[in-house]
Amino acid sequence: MGCYIQVEDSVSLYVEDVNPGSGKAILFLHGWPGNHQLFEYQFTQLPQMGYRCIGWDQRGFGKSDKPWRGYDYDRLADDVRAVIAALNLQNITLAGHSTGGAIAIRYMARHGGYGVSKLTLLAAAAPSLIQRPYFPYGLKKEEVLTIIEGTYKDRPNMLRGFGDMFFFQHVTPAFSDWFFQLGLQAAGWATAAIANTWLTEEKLFYDLAQIQVPTLILHGVHDRVCHFPLAEAQRNGIKNAKLVPFQFSGHGLFYDERDKLNRELAHFIG
Repeated sequence: MGCYIQVEDSVSLYVEDVNPGSGKAILFLHGWPGNHQLFEYQFTQLPQMGYRCIGWDQRGFGKSDKPWRGYDYDRLADDVRAVIAALNLQNITLAGHSTGGAIAIRYMARHGGYGVSKLTLLAAAAPSLIQRPYFPYGLKKEEVLTIIEGTYKDRPNMLRGFGDMFFFQHVTPAFSDWFFQLGLQAAGWATAAIANTWLTEEKLFYDLAQIQVPTLILHGVHDRVCHFPLAEAQRNGIKNAKLVPFQFSGHGLFYDERDKLNRELAHFIG
């Protein structure tokens, strides 16, 4: 079931709600530069196991409105709050991939985890996607600047290159084309704005300590976007967190090891 939820004046977000009759709900926050369809292989399997799967396209991406502004983590976390309130969600599992994981962390700190009883971070872009003087584990700043420049100069070519480093397992040409098309559905300005957020956002280091719910961290050891040490930093920064390495996954662990991911989620939620 798809619907639109208004999160502020003139901004509505597309939400997909599968198996809404189940009391065991998972709200998925997608990563850059895709949309909720990235979780296709969760939405086709987890409902069969009795779970309700809710995905939404962040502003600027997929079928959602594409305003010029509003791409900082605070505003994106406020969007999460609006969706949870509109659907009257309680005791859900919040699952964020990549930038969606960073937004989930900000949501837990900024809104006290309203409506969330468990958190899952999937290859999360936190506490910092890029290297900093006090955090040497991420991408180099220059790599992100190249992505931003490519977005403005030749976005399709940038997306192709990003797709080539996304997965560890072999993907077919047809799957690669599908993944590419998801990125094209976004607005160019939203694509660049989110990438700029990776450069400027640092408060996630402090947000980790604010998380009070059980947290499951799933991360591919071959991740070339959000390097594996990010997951270790998340585990060390979040009380009551468990880290499960995915030995045969890159950044796209939701496809690389989709069956394992679905099993780990189901076991964690119970």
